Amino acid sequence: MEGEPLGITFVLEGLDDLGFTRVLRDLLHDPTFARPLQVQAQEPRAGVPGRLTLVFDPSERERGLNAMQRLKTVLLRYGVQVDSVSVPPR
Repeated sequence: MEGEPLGITFVLEGLDDLGFTRVLRDLLHDPTFARPLQVQAQEPRAGVPGRLTLVFDPSERERGLNAMQRLKTVLLRYGVQVDSVSVPPR
């Protein structure tokens, strides 16, 4: 049995709508984020920062952690500061 899906959540303070859209576009075209991984997005709104969550099965933990590193690289490309990253325990 696979177990409950895990998620790594990035909280993206100060990222505007256009920047958020650009980051999502890059993720959608990057094979690192293909299935079985799933990217869940919550766009930034007034007073609420945007969030990106990488969701994966526990058996895909290594792939999820690799995708986390790749996402950090994509965010740096756009000068995005990551204020918070939540990684599930083993």
